[in-house]
Amino acid sequence: MQLTQHQADAFARMPLAYLRQEYPNHIMHLLNDDSDVLPPRELHPVFYGCFDWHSAVHGYWLLLRCLRLYPALSCREEIIALFEEHITEQKVAQELAYFTAPFRASFERPYGYGWLLALSQELQQSSLPQAKAWHQNLEPLTQDIRARLIDYLSKLTYPIRVGTHYNTAFALALGLDYSRALNDEALENAIIDAANRFYAADTHYPAHYEPGGDEYISGALTEALLMSKVAKNFPQWFDSFLPDIASVDALMNPAQVSDRTDPKIAHLDGLNLSRAWSMKHIAKALPESHVAQKALNDAVSRHLLASLEHVVGSHYSGGHWLASFALLALE
Repeated sequence: MQLTQHQADAFARMPLAYLRQEYPNHIMHLLNDDSDVLPPRELHPVFYGCFDWHSAVHGYWLLLRCLRLYPALSCREEIIALFEEHITEQKVAQELAYFTAPFRASFERPYGYGWLLALSQELQQSSLPQAKAWHQNLEPLTQDIRARLIDYLSKLTYPIRVGTHYNTAFALALGLDYSRALNDEALENAIIDAANRFYAADTHYPAHYEPGGDEYISGALTEALLMSKVAKNFPQWFDSFLPDIASVDALMNPAQVSDRTDPKIAHLDGLNLSRAWSMKHIAKALPESHVAQKALNDAVSRHLLASLEHVVGSHYSGGHWLASFALLALE
């Protein structure tokens, strides 16, 4: 199953609407004094929409990615207008000021870090003539986030393996792609060193405990996705990490979503889509003759069938973010 131009257009129209939608808004906000009691648009003049900061970031990422894949999208001019309105030097400076205020060292770490770097990468790789200016405008925030990630990895003793925003491997996978696309050797080396320190010795991951009730990524598969980009002998590492993966029914079959209007339960549609994304990359990194190939490819199809149809037109609980994960799953 491949991404079509029709799907790309439908996916893009979701953040096009939601990136200007200020409410409802889930603010992860530390107040230093009374002056910090402000509405989302004043706190985050770029990333105030899409329910929360990180979803706004990857909403912009989705728009650029869809345009890169299909430059003739019907909403092309609307996307350009949105970026012109929001990715300005002044507004990015205000976003940066939020990060540099006291006691906010952990804001959006590491999930938002990974997506911000992914957005910067898309800006750098975009063929739009305006993208160079947007990339330059975002660069102060990008470089701050990059430095924060390197510093964070230098003091993170243990990886975080949960299937939600704090997962270490997910952010490192996005950050690694950014570092390689922009030839950032310092960041690349920091991520590779951390990945090997955290995961190289992992064996027999207890994937039968997945999924958790509010997860949108698989701790097992996201780690394997990252290591497929890092491990010198990935097939050998994978065979030790997830031996006989085909027999792990809880991992190979999609999660059941009982209520798509519930913000946490709706995460499980994202889990199905991100699993499909991870499994595609894992299969690509394994030899064609590997025993897990058929199981992985069959599982990709099941996971896509379970959740893809629920992305466009979904309740805002999932609609503000799911299209990004659908795009990852289909590419």
